[in-house]
Amino acid sequence: MNMKQDPSGAYQSTGAYGALYADSHSLITQMFDGAMTRIAQARGAIERKDVAAKGELISHAINIIGSLEACLDYDKGGEIAKNLGQLYEYMILTLTQANIHNDRARLDEVIGLLLEIKSAWTQIAEKKATEAAHSTAGLSLQAG
Repeated sequence: MNMKQDPSGAYQSTGAYGALYADSHSLITQMFDGAMTRIAQARGAIERKDVAAKGELISHAINIIGSLEACLDYDKGGEIAKNLGQLYEYMILTLTQANIHNDRARLDEVIGLLLEIKSAWTQIAEKKATEAAHSTAGLSLQAG
């Protein structure tokens, strides 16, 4: 992913998730965290040889990643949205293979990818918050 471009345009409003009190950045961050938690739990289930829990946890992580992919706005996000969509599809395939083969390395790979995307997403939120603070400060100075 090219960090010189602004990836924030790659996502639509997440109002469809029905969370009245959370902004879109918080929701997306929670989705990343939820997927990573389920994958880490699935890793533990593989170690415990708990096949049913492993399958359920990986399935839940796949559903979360599918929801992240559904949030992409390909019109506004352009190449970034396209790249993220392909990356999400790759993660879903990798999780499916990890489930079939009890492959903890593939689970770790997906967690690493999610961490990288989450880090970029968090930087966007911080940048927007800083810009908003500067904008508000500028308005206060003009009013005075």
